[in-house]
Amino acid sequence: MKREGASGDAIVEALIANSSTFGNKTVFSQEKYKLKKQKKYAPKVLLRRPSSRSICETYFKKYPARIGFMRVDALSLLLSMANVGAYSDVLAVDMVGGLVVGSVAERLGGTGYVCSTYLGSAPSSIDIIRMYNLSSDMTSRIFQAPLGDLCSLQSAGDAPSVLSGSIQRDLVEPAAVPDESLQSSLAKPINTEVSDGNAQSMTVQPINMEVPEPATDDHLNQGDISMSDCKGSNGNSIAPKAPRAGKAPSPERMKYWGEHGFSSLIVAAPDHEVESVVADLLPLLSYSAPFAIYHQYLQPLATCMHSLQASKMAIGLQITEPWLREYQVLPSRTHPHMQMNAFGGYILSGIRIHRPDP
Repeated sequence: MKREGASGDAIVEALIANSSTFGNKTVFSQEKYKLKKQKKYAPKVLLRRPSSRSICETYFKKYPARIGFMRVDALSLLLSMANVGAYSDVLAVDMVGGLVVGSVAERLGGTGYVCSTYLGSAPSSIDIIRMYNLSSDMTSRIFQAPLGDLCSLQSAGDAPSVLSGSIQRDLVEPAAVPDESLQSSLAKPINTEVSDGNAQSMTVQPINMEVPEPATDDHLNQGDISMSDCKGSNGNSIAPKAPRAGKAPSPERMKYWGEHGFSSLIVAAPDHEVESVVADLLPLLSYSAPFAIYHQYLQPLATCMHSLQASKMAIGLQITEPWLREYQVLPSRTHPHMQMNAFGGYILSGIRIHRPDP
């Protein structure tokens, strides 16, 4: 029937009519039989806007290792314990494909900034951010910077130069005049008559032009969008490309973070030693800033917690194990799901304080 072009509903009705046991089933069993056949022969697709919950649940079911086996309740608990909200400056160590950075950017809603730092010279992958379908304003507030540059802010007291050479030259050199007619008018001298007896002289009148101020970090992070990108091959105007997430922050933004610190910290690095990473990251936070650390196993977090207690760098330390139970809600048969995942990892949370002098 499928080769002949029959619809999915017709195939399901034919299967029900030819089934010898369908009439002996209960009403609940008949509904389950219909749903099973409809999923196979008459699937339905529902388009929804992507969200942190849907993306996390999809990866957890299909590719759990790519997100460090992070369940959706663990992700929501991370954001809550780190106190991620509007106008926050969040420092994140995302080694789970960009799931944490995308969730933070979604919660910020175009306000505040999120800086994804990484160990070594090669940045970690944050490709999952593309699935969030974030707006240009949200994407432009996502930065990537190596941990060495951020740590140098504490030792040197000045923000390092993280911009490329071309952008630095754009900040120093004056803006070029795009209009050719304006350039020719500048090069051409202006004739002015001077009544000095019977003589006439040619003088050149200088023109004072104000050089525009260098663009701030908000303009630099909007992406290099030229007018040619806004026109198609046939000359029709098209929407400009969205800026790429994960650009290097401007020196002004780095200097601000070095002076004021970050407002919260989230660490999701299952493949790295948590104790050493947190020891380098905590000095980058402002005092009384919360932090949350996720790990798949308990022992690395317990070791890190003991180290923080001994160094007296944080208070309110606690290790939390998220717990989730899903229910099937149907008429007269509401009960917990038969198959669930009983493990959601562990989260270490606390508040950074000023370390007293010995």
